Amino acid sequence: MKTLLTINEIYYLVGVIVMLLVGMTLRDKGNPKRLTTALFWFLFGSVFLFGDLMVATLGKSLAYRIIGSLVIIISLIAGCGLLSAGTYKLRTAAERQASANKLGNKLFLPALLIPIITVLCTVMLKNVEIGGVYLLDQKQLTLAALCVASVCAILVGWAMTGGTPLQAVRESRRLVDAIGWAAILPQMLAMLGGVFVAAQTGKSVQQVVSLFVNPDSRFMLVVIYCVGMAIFTMIMGNAFAAFPVMTAGIALPFLIIGQNADPAPLVTIGMLAGYCGTLMTPMAANYNIVPAALLELSDKYKVIKIQTPTALVLLAANILLMYFIVFR
Repeated sequence: MKTLLTINEIYYLVGVIVMLLVGMTLRDKGNPKRLTTALFWFLFGSVFLFGDLMVATLGKSLAYRIIGSLVIIISLIAGCGLLSAGTYKLRTAAERQASANKLGNKLFLPALLIPIITVLCTVMLKNVEIGGVYLLDQKQLTLAALCVASVCAILVGWAMTGGTPLQAVRESRRLVDAIGWAAILPQMLAMLGGVFVAAQTGKSVQQVVSLFVNPDSRFMLVVIYCVGMAIFTMIMGNAFAAFPVMTAGIALPFLIIGQNADPAPLVTIGMLAGYCGTLMTPMAANYNIVPAALLELSDKYKVIKIQTPTALVLLAANILLMYFIVFR
């Protein structure tokens, strides 16, 4: 199946951008940890740029071992505190305010274009081909659409502000430095979720629950499932990663089979319980750490602290909702 824009080409684009950031970091003598910071992003970008080449030349087994070793090195660099932000030429507060006043609400247009164009491309370009060539990767249609939307947003931003591609890369570096290691956390957690599924962690959860909970205690099973979804999501940073483990370990054997629960509302509420955990963890970097960095908050955990009371109330509501409506 021939495709004009494949997921591999998107990965190559990400790798090229990361390498540009590496070059800028190496040239920034004002960064006290520029060498280790550059090494961190170089190893990360190498996976995108050279992953396919390593698999083709070295074979899957050896390539996967090398990439796994790179992941360990990346983790050690971040864990040892060897990352730091660089120095940037920023406009004064008065200049930024003048620019904001000039553009007004048009400032939000590039950001709004990203979800709008992504949805339009996903819906309208599915199975669309010209001359036997698909426009977007049909197996990764949403990601391909997101790439197209992001490029369109950048072009609109350039037209509005009179910026340049180099300026866009510089701003990317500033934001990446502000976010730090959390920028790659979603990718790492996605791999960890796959490891847990392959290791059949759900069966282990089922065995542990069987030891301590009476299988006839419906309320306790509901509490354990909902709270477990929240806690495991806090560990994984993603409710989608927690869902197969907790559902296979608790929901399916104890609630659906054992208590004759209706599967559809049960797993839906279970996901909502997981989202409560998303609100309370720094591992959900996209939701909690990145906004704090972008807003330049003095306390990077401020978003989590504000969200936690609401999350606990919603978790309790999900427990009661599940207990009273999902059983036949």
